[in-house]
Amino acid sequence: MTNYNYLKLTKTKKIRYLKHIQKNSPYIVFLHGFMSDLEGKKPKMFLNFAKKNKIGFLALEYSGHGKSSGKFTKGNISKWSKETSLLIKKIVKKNKIILVGSSMGAWISLNQFKFFEKQIKGFLGIGSAPEFLENLMWKKFSKKIRLEIIKNGISYVKHGNYEYPITYQLIKDGRKNKILNSKIKSKITVIMVHGKKDEVVPVSYSKKILKIFKNAKKKLVIVNNGDHSLSSPKYLSLLKKELKLIFN
Repeated sequence: MTNYNYLKLTKTKKIRYLKHIQKNSPYIVFLHGFMSDLEGKKPKMFLNFAKKNKIGFLALEYSGHGKSSGKFTKGNISKWSKETSLLIKKIVKKNKIILVGSSMGAWISLNQFKFFEKQIKGFLGIGSAPEFLENLMWKKFSKKIRLEIIKNGISYVKHGNYEYPITYQLIKDGRKNKILNSKIKSKITVIMVHGKKDEVVPVSYSKKILKIFKNAKKKLVIVNNGDHSLSSPKYLSLLKKELKLIFN
């Protein structure tokens, strides 16, 4: 049984999160992907890892995701990054942080360096997708879809087995959150794990993230038959193994 918590942001807005409080210990902060939630195998595995190793843990569902309140179509990178910062300040406080970002979660993770650079001691990216809204969505949409988004403010875009409601405000906000040309000077461990058979986000995105970190101890792990989510038992053990390297 997983015990979820809720943080009330306003009378009508609450964010669902998972935590494991551990005094005087670093915290793993897990950030999930676009239209994902905390019901998957990765957050549960990282929570169990934290409990077993007496490490703090925090994971949240951004507004419009999972059981958090709010409409998905009203959300954007700025909003979700801000909610993440709020939760970190409230739960993790001054403890050290190891960020674990899955897909879009890696973009949200990179945004946390503005606020917590001195606290962050490591970063593990899984199928990382910084700036995906512009490069992997907008630029690849047909002219018809782009016009529909501009005209109606939204389009329901099919991608694989999913349908995504893509709003114009989400795309425009993504442009305000460009991160790939920034430079982060932290002397930390940064490990990017990416499936070679990822059909959603190319491996080049993980490589781009590594370039941002000028002084970090960096590692790129390309998983030969790996998909985008890397959630099978074999891949979860690999993620755990890489995470341990950050703690050592």
